[in-house]
Amino acid sequence: MAIKVFADGANLEGMLDMYENGNVQGFTTNPSLMKKGGVTDYRAFAKEVLAHITDVSVSFEVFADDVETMEVEAREIATWAENVYVKIPCVTTKGESTAELVRKLSTDGIKVNVTTIFTPKQVDEMVEAVDAETPSIISLFAGRIADTGVDPIPFVTESVKKAAVKPNCEVLWASTRELINIYQAEACGCQIITVPNSILAKRKNIGRDPYEVSLDTVRGFAKDIASLGFHILP
Repeated sequence: MAIKVFADGANLEGMLDMYENGNVQGFTTNPSLMKKGGVTDYRAFAKEVLAHITDVSVSFEVFADDVETMEVEAREIATWAENVYVKIPCVTTKGESTAELVRKLSTDGIKVNVTTIFTPKQVDEMVEAVDAETPSIISLFAGRIADTGVDPIPFVTESVKKAAVKPNCEVLWASTRELINIYQAEACGCQIITVPNSILAKRKNIGRDPYEVSLDTVRGFAKDIASLGFHILP
């Protein structure tokens, strides 16, 4: 497939295993994943990751909620390695757009990954903000849009068209829910998709005969029935 698959997580052992086996083409992290992964020292974790993963993109997110501190953090994170992208949420918790910060960082040659994008207006702002010469990523939270009962594909497809005016800006399908999202993201024109490990593991099923999957499912049910020891008839 032409689309690049990035792993979404914050477990060093798992990241290195996928990196060494060539299963993914980049990595993203976020504060929630750090918490889930038990990371206690952000800088130390990042430095260890970057000591091993040197030739593919790795995104690390700022922690601040005000634009001024975000900028200080972003400039620090950007010094950690050449392959680092700095994740900047497109708004603060107060709803303040970070477009001007993105513009400033991108103009200065800092690679940004603008995250938590859900609306066409946010796409317009951030595509306009990123520098034409500096590599950047805009992350569309397609899975979370789908969680609201809305089909994200029209939004993603239109966003890819908008981003095309900045050739160094890549569109990323985020919050992947199913394996088929990889194919959907590629069909929409996305350059990147982030995929959790649990879904990456399902790639072994690609191309399997549906009848064989049916048999496996029934056999799984039968195994569970046997282990329960339940009986319907006396």
